[in-house]
Amino acid sequence: MKNNYKIISVGGSIVIPKTGFDINFLKKFKALILRQVKKGDKFILVIGGGATCRNYQQAAGKVSKLSNDDLDWIGIHSITFNAQFVKYMFKDHAYKEIVLDPNKKVKTNKSIIIAGALKPGCSSDKDAVLLAKTYGAKEVINLSNIEYVYDKDPNKYKNAKKIEETNWKDFRKDVVGYKWVPGKNVPFDPMASALAEKLGLKVSILKGTSLKEVEKVISGKKFKGTVVK
Repeated sequence: MKNNYKIISVGGSIVIPKTGFDINFLKKFKALILRQVKKGDKFILVIGGGATCRNYQQAAGKVSKLSNDDLDWIGIHSITFNAQFVKYMFKDHAYKEIVLDPNKKVKTNKSIIIAGALKPGCSSDKDAVLLAKTYGAKEVINLSNIEYVYDKDPNKYKNAKKIEETNWKDFRKDVVGYKWVPGKNVPFDPMASALAEKLGLKVSILKGTSLKEVEKVISGKKFKGTVVK
């Protein structure tokens, strides 16, 4: 039995996309994770807020003047709710509580741990990186709503180029920047990127709904997506 947990950052857009829950996908995602558990894998699923989080943040910001901390707390609560939903999806297979402190290792014989967010100043991506540090993982798998990271927004620029592999220095300079803004929609949080670079982590970014590719990356095989290291 493998002892190390694999850290997967599950974007909120995967749990609940703008179009609403995709029950068929959620069933298949659950089945995939449980198949891997049967093979001996263990997982920490770090859940994001996605569009749900941004909708709440935008609405609250239109009603009252809110600080970045206020907006982050709205994000944290929306992440916690999403995380509870995922925990109930896995029921008895998952650890009984949502893990909120990524710096504290929990004692459990469960093969699945669901994690939320702890405090303002970052996204769930940074919590995933901190969990990797706490549990000694060398990689974070980031399931997003994009197939690849691009050098610029492919929805705006026809000449945008996909990035299959890059280093942290270029990724931070050219793609995500250096500053955290609550609700910022980037492939990987700038604060998480800074810490991942410091720790020497590998981060694999891919489309979470492409379950064949998800299975490949979990199994350590070549997959369709972006690798930053």
